Amino acid sequence: MNEFTKDLQQQIATSIAQPTPVDTPQFFSEDSPFDQQQRDWLNGLFTGLYAVAASAKSGANDAPAGTALKILYGSQSGTSESLSKDLKKFAATQGYEGEIAELDSITPADLAGVQHAVIIAATFGEGEPTDNAVNFYKALMADDAPALPASLNFSVCGMGDSSYPHFNKASRDIDARLAELGATRVAPLVACDVDYDDDYAQWRGEVFESEPFKAAAGGATVSNEPEEAKPEFDKNHPFLANLVTAYCLSGEKSAKRVNHVEISLAGGGPDLDYDVGDALGLWPLNCMTEVDAILAKTGFTGKEIVDLKTGPMQLRLALYKMLDLMTVTSAVAESWGVEGGTDIHLIDILDAGVKDLTPQILVDGLRPLQPRLYSISSSPKKHPGEVHLTVGEVHYELHGTKRKGCASTYLGHRLGAGGAVGVYMQKSAHFHIPSDDDSPLIMIGPGTGIAPFRAFLEEREMRGAKGKNWLFFGDQHEATDYLYRDEISAWQEIGLLTNLSLAWSRDGDEKVYVQHLIERSGEEFFAWLEEGGAIYICGDASRMAADVDKAIRSVASKQLGSEEAGDEYVENLKKTHRYQRDVY
Repeated sequence: MNEFTKDLQQQIATSIAQPTPVDTPQFFSEDSPFDQQQRDWLNGLFTGLYAVAASAKSGANDAPAGTALKILYGSQSGTSESLSKDLKKFAATQGYEGEIAELDSITPADLAGVQHAVIIAATFGEGEPTDNAVNFYKALMADDAPALPASLNFSVCGMGDSSYPHFNKASRDIDARLAELGATRVAPLVACDVDYDDDYAQWRGEVFESEPFKAAAGGATVSNEPEEAKPEFDKNHPFLANLVTAYCLSGEKSAKRVNHVEISLAGGGPDLDYDVGDALGLWPLNCMTEVDAILAKTGFTGKEIVDLKTGPMQLRLALYKMLDLMTVTSAVAESWGVEGGTDIHLIDILDAGVKDLTPQILVDGLRPLQPRLYSISSSPKKHPGEVHLTVGEVHYELHGTKRKGCASTYLGHRLGAGGAVGVYMQKSAHFHIPSDDDSPLIMIGPGTGIAPFRAFLEEREMRGAKGKNWLFFGDQHEATDYLYRDEISAWQEIGLLTNLSLAWSRDGDEKVYVQHLIERSGEEFFAWLEEGGAIYICGDASRMAADVDKAIRSVASKQLGSEEAGDEYVENLKKTHRYQRDVY
């Protein structure tokens, strides 16, 4: 192929991709090596080829677009966001072109111009909306919320946990309020529990089978919907990883036991790649001592065959690896003839006595065992092929007997080095350090909330980041509860950790918490924000995170001169993703 022919092909390709405004493109200029007659003939030939190709290109882009669909979500752990992406793919097969957005990205007034909207909203804490749905929720519930047109067709799917008293409160409130304001509910709210797959699939089907949605789709389908490769390992298909080690970080006299856990991801492939800020999903197994206690209470041998969703299984194995042995809903307890409650475990119900209990009735009343999500406390750059966790063991007393958590004690005691455990990665949408290594970071994580910030600091160390880092950490006693003390000291020595604020609540006459240190350092704290700093909070949602939020708002208000200005400043930090929380 000579150079002239190559240039010619390039001209044709460029003209088709970016057609000129003239009606007939001229491919051959007067200085080309042809006479006028040849130029006219060649220009005509290639103009025809151009027209055919351009027409084909235009036709490909003229495929009928699907009906517009707003897919809105409120997500704390990432589940609702993940289901929103699934819903968009499914919607495309039903003639809809979905647009996904966080609930806080819109206002109730924005919905007045929408014809079809679906909402997947999680509830966490004490019946509260998720961080990325708070502003929408408040505006929707306000007395001055705008009326909505009947032409707005909507449905809500809730994500919650029935072991909590305010089960799916946020989604129920949103569903009821949208209808109250005048919008048209096309399918009833489905309030999903922790085992949500079947209920979500049912809701999804009901929405698109509803008359308003079927009529609006008009039988169209969206073409060229990209097919994403399904991961080999996910929640329902975990990777069998091996425990490398688990050792106690707490001092001998500590009231708590916090373990550092290291897990090998060797052989897991790209599905187990992670960034700092992500979480690890982990499938625990129940304690066999507790399984034996349940069998002893019921008089069953454990060899009885019971039917589960996954198929038939021996009762002992089902209790060991498939079922939640603690949480029994009030409805189930009452159906067994026992007064229920939110603090009653299976063993308590069996102690009370259940008449006519069979192995199948027993397993039918128990919820499926669920994976736990743990904030990752390692940087993959510093620990390639591994993932580290910081796990506080759960121990408490209830009704006069000692109880323990399932997953935390499984990792700390029962699994053992070399043991296999099912894991998967749960990606975080925003809880990641900025790509700008010069940005200041403010990290607030008392107790096991330090987990992601160990990862953040490791990552910044490996990247040679020059940005300032400020860690707020604390617990009960410095002598026994100072997690990762040696690593933190080393980061101070090399200058990676610019500021360290420590709060020990039981070491003095006055209880000091991280929120108190924020207010004491208010002027410098605000200066870091003015320099472009980002705030990250990890830990207890019910008290710590709320108290820290109040402290941050108080600091901003004092520096700006009014409470209103402080609140506006903090809300802007949230909107620009410079205020992120990983709370539980």
